[in-house]
Amino acid sequence: MMSKKISITLDDEVLKFVDQLANNRSSFINDILLKEKKRIFMKELEDAYKEQVNDSEFQEEISAWDVTAGDGLNA
Repeated sequence: MMSKKISITLDDEVLKFVDQLANNRSSFINDILLKEKKRIFMKELEDAYKEQVNDSEFQEEISAWDVTAGDGLNA
């Protein structure tokens, strides 16, 4: 994974919190942001699955493919 050096500004209180929890500020902040990125992705994925379940046209298409997949061919 590539990294870029940047400069950010943190409130004194936030910086004190980071310093209490981590020896490496960059690594700590990077880990938190990666976890948030994953959380957002998983929420979007969950929402997409919910949307598919409620999409009757999509469900009909899946049913048609299920029939086709069971047409007697042995894979």
